[in-house]
Amino acid sequence: MLKVAVLQSNYLPWRGYFDIVNDVDVFVFYDEVQYTARDWRNRNRLYSKQGLTPWLTVPCRHRTNQVINEVLINNDLNWAYEHWETIRHTYARAPFFTKYKSFFECIYLMRKWERLSELNQHIIKLIASDLLGITTQFANSNEYNSFGNKSEKLLSLLRSIGCNEYTSGPAAKDYLDETAFVQEGIKVIWKDYAGYPEYNQTRLPFENNVSIIDLLMNTGDDAPYYIWGWRDMKKL
Repeated sequence: MLKVAVLQSNYLPWRGYFDIVNDVDVFVFYDEVQYTARDWRNRNRLYSKQGLTPWLTVPCRHRTNQVINEVLINNDLNWAYEHWETIRHTYARAPFFTKYKSFFECIYLMRKWERLSELNQHIIKLIASDLLGITTQFANSNEYNSFGNKSEKLLSLLRSIGCNEYTSGPAAKDYLDETAFVQEGIKVIWKDYAGYPEYNQTRLPFENNVSIIDLLMNTGDDAPYYIWGWRDMKKL
């Protein structure tokens, strides 16, 4: 049984993204599809004592109908330093800022990023493996054969991978032909994001829809519990 998820890479995604990564054997970045501006692809938010921060946005140079893995970062702007300074300022007094300070400094200050997809994938893979202990294998969709559009293309991709069980976010219900997947012997699992436990943040009310950085800075090594571990505790 090979469990697979296929998602576009996002910038500093929320904990639900890593929940799906942890659910599967192979996580495939689907960055050969069209880039959408003003979306999770190149921006996210943090949570400070003043509330939600302004969007942390990676400035991009993109053309109409350009796919994600072709999008270049606009390095004429000093975005990397500004993002790190925002992270540092927001979480300098968080319980686990010192623990993760060097990790994020290295990402933002020690390397120049040319492509958005490369930046996103690097951050996601490092956080998953180094900070959350996830052992899932990562791949890119363009490493496999696929054809068609939307649901058809996704199904052909999963055939190429040899998938038996496909985990998807609930938004895909609008276009995914689940019957076609079942006919191909692929079981579709719809991810349920409900029930994530709250954790101590810098202010109330609790805000769930923020970057994984917020969870890491506030919970440290306990972060996996607040992503997937709580479900195991409910079974006891």
